[in-house]
Amino acid sequence: MVYHFFARFAADQGVSPPEVTSEAMAALQSYEWPGNVRQLRNLVERTIILTPREKLERIEAEMLPGELLGGRINGDSSISALMGVPLREARENFEREYLRVQIRRFSGNISRTAAFIGMERSALHRKLKLLGMVDRREDECEDEVAE
Repeated sequence: MVYHFFARFAADQGVSPPEVTSEAMAALQSYEWPGNVRQLRNLVERTIILTPREKLERIEAEMLPGELLGGRINGDSSISALMGVPLREARENFEREYLRVQIRRFSGNISRTAAFIGMERSALHRKLKLLGMVDRREDECEDEVAE
């Protein structure tokens, strides 16, 4: 749908459809989309309209509206919050957020997520458990299967 909307609104502006970078696509895929397809359509249209014509060949993540990126464009405000915590806690917070976004990007598919981030599936499961990201029901099911 992303490519369809970019092609449609680029044609309305009289330009060829832009390339969407993998970072921009990851940002689009990881967003929850509470407004569903209409919200995606409006976001793509706004991006096309607000982007200068000379930059419309390639859509980068930072060109997407702020709400998509959680308001974290250039000079990430969450970086400031991390400065007040020890390195270990900052790293865990980053890993937790990174994995949450990647898992959502692959619609909860742990195997695809593990392959994309370069981890073995079992190592990703251990990391998720270590970071407290395992759904309690999943954990109980795994225990039942092990018995």
